[in-house]
Amino acid sequence: MEKGKISSLQMGLMIYPTIIATGILFLPASMFEYAGRDLWIPPILASATGALTIFIAYRLHRFYPKETVIQYSCNILGTVLGKILGGILLLFYLHSSSYVIFQYGEFMMGNFLPKTPKIVILASMIMTCAFAIRGGLEVLGRLAEMIVPILLVALILIVILLLPDLEMKHVFPILGNGIMPSVRATIFLNIWFGQFFYISFFLPMVTDRTKGRKWAVISLFAVVLTMVVTNLITLLVFGESTGNFEAPLMAAVTYISIADFLSHLESLVMACWIAGAFMKIGVIYYALVLGLAQWLNLSDYRPIVFPVGFLMILMSIWQVPNKWVLTSHNQIAHFIDPVMQTAIPLFLLLVAYIRKGKQQNKEEAKG
Repeated sequence: MEKGKISSLQMGLMIYPTIIATGILFLPASMFEYAGRDLWIPPILASATGALTIFIAYRLHRFYPKETVIQYSCNILGTVLGKILGGILLLFYLHSSSYVIFQYGEFMMGNFLPKTPKIVILASMIMTCAFAIRGGLEVLGRLAEMIVPILLVALILIVILLLPDLEMKHVFPILGNGIMPSVRATIFLNIWFGQFFYISFFLPMVTDRTKGRKWAVISLFAVVLTMVVTNLITLLVFGESTGNFEAPLMAAVTYISIADFLSHLESLVMACWIAGAFMKIGVIYYALVLGLAQWLNLSDYRPIVFPVGFLMILMSIWQVPNKWVLTSHNQIAHFIDPVMQTAIPLFLLLVAYIRKGKQQNKEEAKG
């Protein structure tokens, strides 16, 4: 079905913006709401969920090296239960994509294109992603090699230019309210770190599979470092006002002004964020169409790319009509998402261990 191949480095570069694209803009405000001045601590704690999710995905891949989660669910649980679980996962990915697309459209309308109809903004992004996905996984991998380094350089540049505006006093006292606010923020943050399970759709197409876990872990460290730095930067710029901004990093960039020559870098943030959002939506979109094609036993996923894209736009408009619905969703997502992205894969891994153990005992008995 998918004959394209990618390297483990490309896989790591693809998963990095999938986690971080929405996180760098919106998470600082959410983390401040939960953890206050300790908003830089939850990403470090939540990295444990990311590490566990990577371990689960990689071990399942070792058991079924040529299959994605949609395929090996049937081998582990049987055809009927496997199809049911696969269908639930696909509905979850479709549900998740609608909120990501809504955030993209809402942010673009609110900050850069206020008079542009949302349907135009969403359709243009989905169409761009659709053409890339129809080109195959190799196209997404090469785009990640182009986009992610530029994204990292831009983030480093923003941090350096904000250094004169930082006030270290804003970070103290550390753990002034104890550890529990950071723990509550970590539970919410697990929504993002559970998304590392998307690598289960890419590992079967990785050429140097022995390095797959290595680059996934490197991507995890990069995500944690990026979240810690962006959360700290916004805190050190705004202090107690961090929670008053929907996108604190965007607001912080407006502070940059060097000799009246280098200023108004919001366009740089916009360009980087659009590129990151393209990769995030593209990865979710690809996993959805590939998984659906495998679930339906199709020989090729390309014929359903555009229909699924249309459904994603429709769901984002119908399912998320306003920001209040998004806020309500976030209140329950930190319970549902870890179950779908970490707990269920862990259950599959445990059943796979049991089945493999029984199969080995039978082989030894026959021998």
